[in-house]
Amino acid sequence: MDANNVYHSFLRAPDGTFTIIDAPGAGTGAYQGTLAAFETGLSRAGAVTGPYVDPNNAWHGYLYAQDGTITTFDVPGASQGTYPWGINPADATTGQYVDANGVSHGFLRTRHGKLTTFDDPKAGTGAGRGTIGVFFLPAGAIGGTCVDAGNVSHGFVRDRDGRFTNFDAPGAGKGAGQGTGVGAYFGVNPAGEITGYSVDANGVYHGFLRSK
Repeated sequence: MDANNVYHSFLRAPDGTFTIIDAPGAGTGAYQGTLAAFETGLSRAGAVTGPYVDPNNAWHGYLYAQDGTITTFDVPGASQGTYPWGINPADATTGQYVDANGVSHGFLRTRHGKLTTFDDPKAGTGAGRGTIGVFFLPAGAIGGTCVDAGNVSHGFVRDRDGRFTNFDAPGAGKGAGQGTGVGAYFGVNPAGEITGYSVDANGVYHGFLRSK
């Protein structure tokens, strides 16, 4: 964030060289600009993904390729924004988009722009509910969080064939605002282990590590 509270993404090379990334169309007002996705928005080859905020404060996605090319995109139906959170070695991205009713849906976008949208079967269909893709697992599956009709969060793994496996950390609460979360501040390692948080029935947060 600069002196005018505008966001700019950056890529720091191993030799300490910085590349500043500003998506075309990003706003230049306070709290507008270009962000990189937390934790999971950088590929091993140096591609970057994340959201940017335009002059109208609308959110869109971008992909910064290894050659410096920036491609911006919106998922069809994303009336309230497109938010990429994760990238894989093939420069495919995953994240969420929010529809006109405030419901989140997951998406998978290939480097060449082919889009697949998805919804966890447990996800609710009301405002503030839905499905959020967060990161890629080593075998090409997608990990993330869904929020059900009762406003309870659950983790999920979506395999390459589109099948969902839901999981809840031991002790996770079953009331509104409780459950198991896999967010953009958390992630997955090369062994396929997932980390995240859970909220118990007393509103206390706990960490978890889920093995492959």
